Amino acid sequence: MSQLLKSSGAMALATLTSRILGMVREMVYARFMGDGWVAGAFQVAFTMPNLFRRLLGEGALTAAFIPIFKQKERSGDPAAMWGAANAVISGLVVAAAGVILLVLLGVSAALEFGTWEGRVHLMLSLLRIMFPYMLPVCLTAVLMGMLNARGYFFLPAMGAAMLNVVMIAFVLVVAPRWGRELHEQIYALAWGVLIAGLAQAAFQWPALHREGFRYHWVSPWRDPTVREVVRRMIPGTIGVAAFHINVMMVQMLGLWVDRPHAPVIAPYNYAVRLMELPQGVFGISVATYLLPALSGLAASKDWPEFRRSLRHGMGHLLVVNVWAAVMLVVLAEPIVRLLFEGRRFGPDATLRTAWALQCLAPSLVAYSLVNVLARAFYALDDTFTPMRISIVCLTLNLVLSAVLVFPLRQGGFGLANTLTSALNAVLLAYALRRKLRHLEWGDLRGLTLRVAGMAVLTAGVTWWVRHGSAVQWPPDTLTGRLAHVFVPGAAGTLVYALLARATRVPLAEELSQLLRSWVTRRRGSR
Repeated sequence: MSQLLKSSGAMALATLTSRILGMVREMVYARFMGDGWVAGAFQVAFTMPNLFRRLLGEGALTAAFIPIFKQKERSGDPAAMWGAANAVISGLVVAAAGVILLVLLGVSAALEFGTWEGRVHLMLSLLRIMFPYMLPVCLTAVLMGMLNARGYFFLPAMGAAMLNVVMIAFVLVVAPRWGRELHEQIYALAWGVLIAGLAQAAFQWPALHREGFRYHWVSPWRDPTVREVVRRMIPGTIGVAAFHINVMMVQMLGLWVDRPHAPVIAPYNYAVRLMELPQGVFGISVATYLLPALSGLAASKDWPEFRRSLRHGMGHLLVVNVWAAVMLVVLAEPIVRLLFEGRRFGPDATLRTAWALQCLAPSLVAYSLVNVLARAFYALDDTFTPMRISIVCLTLNLVLSAVLVFPLRQGGFGLANTLTSALNAVLLAYALRRKLRHLEWGDLRGLTLRVAGMAVLTAGVTWWVRHGSAVQWPPDTLTGRLAHVFVPGAAGTLVYALLARATRVPLAEELSQLLRSWVTRRRGSR
């Protein structure tokens, strides 16, 4: 079995655990908040520190720093490796603290001197509490990148489980005691976000400490590693900043078109959370593994293995995420009903979220491929190309969102994301082929055709079984809700797996080999 499947599989297991807890958190949130104006205000406020996390912590910074960290590791000088890490972390703390101070001053001034309607005032008040969450979560991203580079994938990914446990506890235990009305209780969730971020960052330290890392302040102002990271970050940061601006403008657009009887923001954000489960379990796991792996191959100029690893990762992503996208589109309504419906999240909210999910879910395939292709460019020390393509696609996404949100509501945001993610993947693949000349993607094209045929047959079987099971189990009971998801889901998955095995899909072959090895070991142990 390939090293890619072993390493990304271990990380996927940890990510699956944290994503399941994250889904439990979203279930608790949805039933506690519903999808009304309070939920919309909370989600917009929570989006802001997460956007800056991607700007300063994930994405551009880790993509710029990890290849340098990996090069210093290969040089065999631990002192230089950990010294570079200390300098970058010190610079991150300074930059993040400065951004937090400026934002808090601006939000406080807006609340003090401005006159705002209820939902905007609530959003700003929650933002003032949650925005410092940016610092620990940015630090967590860098620490996880360092652990990944040292060969740790399972443990860092489990840090998100700690974050979700704390946030769930605040919803169930603290929020009901915070006040009587939802717009009062929601402040407990904001404090829970901040404390959860601190817990997640603290979770990473013991493993790094065992590896030999000891943090001490290193002035970042003239440090050569920091200068090199900043140089590499600039184009990537521009691309990520364009993403932030796009997300913020889409959220503001959603806040503007939100109506009490027809909310847009919360249903779309719930759909995004549902899509993030399969995306994180395998897509981000493979992409996270590939960055240090491809960086190492590029550093040693092993281009045949570089191309093979990239094709291998893309093939695995294609097979898994096409299946996940089919399940999310065909079973959107029963999935949302099973997970979210209850208390303040009623049947109308289910229909609104399911519509957003059906429009958004097809982007899962393209978005995962974009993550992998972008990391291939980062490993080649090229952050300009993904940045330019990202800006083009994000601009188009904003235009499409503004056009489609009026006729399609939250579905318009999802459809715009699907179309522009597909364009982003196509442009990145074309640019990478021009850069590397011979990518040898003939096998990948054949796999794509096979997977497309498998998807059509799987969707048809899943849809047929779903509508047949609706007669047998009414959806207003827990048994019925479970049956409406798992009976057609199991039928579709079985068909997909059999087709993959019959057409000799590489991932199916590797999983079969893994299963045979496990059975052989079990028999030998007896």
